[in-house]
Amino acid sequence: MNSPVQLDQPHPQCSLSTSQRLTKRLTDIVLSTILLLVLGPVLLLIAICIKLDSPGPALFHQRRIGLNGTLFEIYKFRTMFIGTPNLPTDEMLKRPSPVTRFGAVLRRTSLDELPQLWNVLKGEMSLVGPRPALYNQTELTARRQACGILRFPPGLTGYAQVTGRDELADDLKVQADAWYCENWTYWLDWKILFATFNAVISKRGAF
Repeated sequence: MNSPVQLDQPHPQCSLSTSQRLTKRLTDIVLSTILLLVLGPVLLLIAICIKLDSPGPALFHQRRIGLNGTLFEIYKFRTMFIGTPNLPTDEMLKRPSPVTRFGAVLRRTSLDELPQLWNVLKGEMSLVGPRPALYNQTELTARRQACGILRFPPGLTGYAQVTGRDELADDLKVQADAWYCENWTYWLDWKILFATFNAVISKRGAF
């Protein structure tokens, strides 16, 4: 897919070396493969529950901004009724809730994000990185591009999510993602993964 934005020269501190990219990618492949195999029965059970709860497919896909501004299709378990418009979380909160009964459970537990393990395995995402913006969030994408954030692969979870998740305003999310890109280390990814687990268990900041 073509890039919807024109990238400036990357910030030196927002670029990964070849060896760093390889290490990050290998970790993504190994962990996403293991998780997909182990969680296979859970994923199937969730899909069945979604189908029983409301009409429509179990999976939901949506265009997002990926590495270097390229578009890709992100996968999630469907938590809303068919026909719900593609809007950011903060805009969705201003409307009557379109979330199904079982969808509310999936969102509270963040289980709706599990299909993105397939995006990780395909190389469209990383386990940890800046969360990908919607294709129509042009202003947010411009801010992220200016900070060099688009030079990093988008993540299933990220630093912004473990410091506030969807409770953060866009400007603070951009600041958090820029900090992550500028201070990236392999062990920082592991710290964020463990912090994500704790945040999901405590349901902190879940929509």
